[in-house]
Amino acid sequence: VQLQASGGGLVQAGGSLRLSCAASGSIFSINVMGWYRQAPGKQRDLVALITSGGTTNYADSVKGRFSISRDNAKNTVTLQMNSLKPEDTAVYYCYLDPPTAGLRYWGQGTQVTVSS
Repeated sequence: VQLQASGGGLVQAGGSLRLSCAASGSIFSINVMGWYRQAPGKQRDLVALITSGGTTNYADSVKGRFSISRDNAKNTVTLQMNSLKPEDTAVYYCYLDPPTAGLRYWGQGTQVTVSS
């Protein structure tokens, strides 16, 4: 399984960005996809996830500002980020969890920088 992320960039505070991640390879139809982020010197934290059934979960810090969605037919996941803040600056990583316990696939990171 390979994950290709895109959509990062530089934006001013209050602006918006959309991240996309496309999965390819042998993908089981039941899975969880989502995004983590890692700021310099900090641990990688969950931002949002969505199950193949459409259930979502968000970090408290992004609730009401970020929205995650997916297209099961295309094996893609999208993170719409609105009202961005400087503290959202990080490298964002998409991931996919297949049904196999303990297995996780990662995409390459994409940089999001929010200027004040």
